[in-house]
Amino acid sequence: MRPLDPRLLRYARRAAAWIAVLAGLGAVTAGLVIIQAQLLSTAIAGAVTGRSPLTGTVIAALAAVVGVRAVTAWAAQATAHRASAAATSELRRRLLAAVLTLGPSWQRTRRTAELTELATTGVDSLDGYFTSYLPTLILAAAVPLAVLVRIAIADPVSGFTVAVTLPLVPLFGALIGMATSRHAKARWQALAQLAHHFLDVVSGLPTLKVFGRAGAQRESIDKVTGQYRRATMATLRLAFLSGLALEVIAMMSVALVATEIGLRLAGGHLDLRTGLLVLILAPEAYLPLRAVGAQFHATADGLAAAEQVFAVLETPALQAPVPETHSLKPADNSNRRLQPLPQPVTVDGVTVYHDGRPEPAPSAASLTIVPGRITALAGPSGCGKSTLLSVLLEFTRPDAGTVTPPCPRDAIGWLPQHPVLFAGTVADNIALGCPSAPSDASAPDAAIERAARDAALDDVPLERVLGERGTGLSAGQRRRVALARALLVGRPVLLLDEPTAGLDAGTEQRVLAALRAQARAGCAVLVVSHRPAVLDAADEVVYLGALAEAAI
Repeated sequence: MRPLDPRLLRYARRAAAWIAVLAGLGAVTAGLVIIQAQLLSTAIAGAVTGRSPLTGTVIAALAAVVGVRAVTAWAAQATAHRASAAATSELRRRLLAAVLTLGPSWQRTRRTAELTELATTGVDSLDGYFTSYLPTLILAAAVPLAVLVRIAIADPVSGFTVAVTLPLVPLFGALIGMATSRHAKARWQALAQLAHHFLDVVSGLPTLKVFGRAGAQRESIDKVTGQYRRATMATLRLAFLSGLALEVIAMMSVALVATEIGLRLAGGHLDLRTGLLVLILAPEAYLPLRAVGAQFHATADGLAAAEQVFAVLETPALQAPVPETHSLKPADNSNRRLQPLPQPVTVDGVTVYHDGRPEPAPSAASLTIVPGRITALAGPSGCGKSTLLSVLLEFTRPDAGTVTPPCPRDAIGWLPQHPVLFAGTVADNIALGCPSAPSDASAPDAAIERAARDAALDDVPLERVLGERGTGLSAGQRRRVALARALLVGRPVLLLDEPTAGLDAGTEQRVLAALRAQARAGCAVLVVSHRPAVLDAADEVVYLGALAEAAI
């Protein structure tokens, strides 16, 4: 865990300008510290020796310097908050874009609660890094160096003493930071485990209550919570002890400088003004470094979370990320004028191997997706039909075979095998992914109503409020909501995984009629299904697995 990770600046470029302003304010602060010390040493030495008593001009100058330092400190805090807001919002946006680009195949390897915690609490914990630690780090880079140069010019002996002792603070801080890094990572892992376990318990609470096992989960949650509590207390203990160690080192270094200055003043080898200047500046050289050590512990959780964010952002994706300026432009749903694909998409010998399975699924699958036609994929369960859709979506990399030309993801309307709905109205769920559609459930757009009608969703009011994961709808109704979502965006390619599962014969025929209308409008429709009615309605049926061998 590095004190200043350059990846933070690379992935949060919008904060770079604010950080540059912070660096400028740090340089101004360093200059003001030296000017204030010179004014104080001159005024005190003159008052003691009687050569130049305090005047209104000196007092006014000191007041002006103090005032400017206060304004500079306020400006630094305001700038730091601006940098934090810009950085955290951009990091969160990049994280969500990366998760969407990596797709469901990658998401299945990560815990949902862990990703949620990372995108919310994890990114938010970087706020302390930008508002507290980064300004202090900039001061630690500017002030000690400027102060050391000024002390060395005024008194080379004291400058040598400060130069020798000053590196001890960051040295011990780095050693302590290594231990802090391990504790922070352990704490973050404990928090992720707690969030994941709690989500599992809450999701399965109805089932646990039915079987009388809800109370038994209390001990499990207590155990995970205890692990998180112990990790947190270990981090706090280390922070307190490290703060004490850095304070002792800085105090002994300043005492060493003060001792040699006192001896030389007593022997007449140093004038009072120079000695006072060194005594005033010496603590200022160590203060920012001590503050960096204290703030580093306060932001250790944020840095640990940032490493997790960077790991996600640096995971290679099959498809290039969508630029931030890109916005989906759905087709005109009022007249169904689709922009067809410039040429058919050819799948040639696609083979995918899965962990724990000796045989690939699919194995050497070949087909052509033609605009204006409905192509059905059939075959036994586990033969790779859904995996083939994942390959077309570039969520899965095939071990053999090609897809030419690759179909852009923003040209595809997709109905997954297990559609996901969220808490909100039916109209909100249908409008997901279509920025031009309103989310006001009280006045659904005509396009949303038409998509719901095409998906045979007449039996569900668009204003109905659903619970999380579509609670309040049957399995067939949830599938039809997801189908309406795929139809609404008006893409030239439709990839539909079991679109009529759980539907009665009449409703199924209505859905198939809507798919035929899409094909006549120029859409290329690829349907995965076991149902005979769907296979009969298709222009071409491609069999995978054992059925393909039988057909040959």
